[in-house]
Amino acid sequence: MKIRLVTYNVHRCVGTDRKLDVERVAEVIAACNADIVALQELDVGRRRTGHVDQAHRLAELLRMKSHFHPAMYVEEERYGDAILTALPERLVRAGALPGLPRLRGLEPRGALWVAVDIGGGVELQVINTHLGLVPREQQVQAAALIGDDWMAAEAFIAPAVLLGDFNASPFSRTYRMLTSVIRDAQSGLGRPPTATFPSGFPFMRIDHVFVAGAITVRAVDSPYDARARVASDHLPLVVDLEIEPPAGA
Repeated sequence: MKIRLVTYNVHRCVGTDRKLDVERVAEVIAACNADIVALQELDVGRRRTGHVDQAHRLAELLRMKSHFHPAMYVEEERYGDAILTALPERLVRAGALPGLPRLRGLEPRGALWVAVDIGGGVELQVINTHLGLVPREQQVQAAALIGDDWMAAEAFIAPAVLLGDFNASPFSRTYRMLTSVIRDAQSGLGRPPTATFPSGFPFMRIDHVFVAGAITVRAVDSPYDARARVASDHLPLVVDLEIEPPAGA
């Protein structure tokens, strides 16, 4: 079974030209032709972005369904992450990730877990997240993701993916913590890895897709056309997977 994933930090749909344009972001995503889309930095009902429910609007434009998790509330306004797909799916878990309480001013972080029916009676477990900016904070959050509530939970059965904006490069301790239990989709491909940040001149690899189980990574790409370079401060990371059905599926 072949599945195309995208992880994309959309920067509240405000581009590097400082223009708010949800439709432009939808066009960038649509051009990726993905089956499952993980998005970070979405505004829902926020004054600064015209009170639009960006998760719902993007899903509507892409003819997909969405699950949104607000990592942060500002009174009635929400800000967080979403998973979009047109495939049959079910929400497994959505929740906050721990931070550093003694360090004030850090943005709350969370994760969202959806099980997607990819056909043949097989579900792909998908966890989308956006980790903090402080290395120690990232490590606490990575430890939580590896723990019993998320990747060590009984329901997190391969095939599975963890993806999102981790704000952590492959040289970081956070990345090493994660790759001790789940493999980077870009490792072992025999080609230079694809970077996605910043969008105008991508040289940092902080957006990642990690995979578990009988999954073969067939391709990794990132659009670099004029529209993609300006729609957000990140580029989408596009990963093609071939998933072998578990025995007895």
